[in-house]
Amino acid sequence: MSNLPEKNESLWLLIVSPTIWTVHFLLCYLTSAIWCAKVAGRYGSLDNARLAIAVYTALALLGIGVTGWHAFRRHRYGTATAPHDFDTPEDRHRFLGFAALLLSGLSGISVVYVALVAVFMGTCH
Repeated sequence: MSNLPEKNESLWLLIVSPTIWTVHFLLCYLTSAIWCAKVAGRYGSLDNARLAIAVYTALALLGIGVTGWHAFRRHRYGTATAPHDFDTPEDRHRFLGFAALLLSGLSGISVVYVALVAVFMGTCH
């Protein structure tokens, strides 16, 4: 029996970063839509909404970074090298860490692209 850090393998680590990105996406677009519809008007400034989006982005990147770091540590567990394609608990552990690390990178890039809309758009129009 292997001596893995987790007692039971779980796939939950794989969905943490994409879920953070999804929540960030929804918060950014809902904030912008509500701000423009209810507060600033059609040609109003997005300045205060930009501040909220900056906070959402910082929190999302922090969460994705923590998840990515955990996934990286999981991927680097033990002494085996990539690819992790053997049918052993250790290779499954490392493979899930690698997949979660890649999803964290993709989610981090996605968060930045969503936030760039607020950088380039100055008004609600």
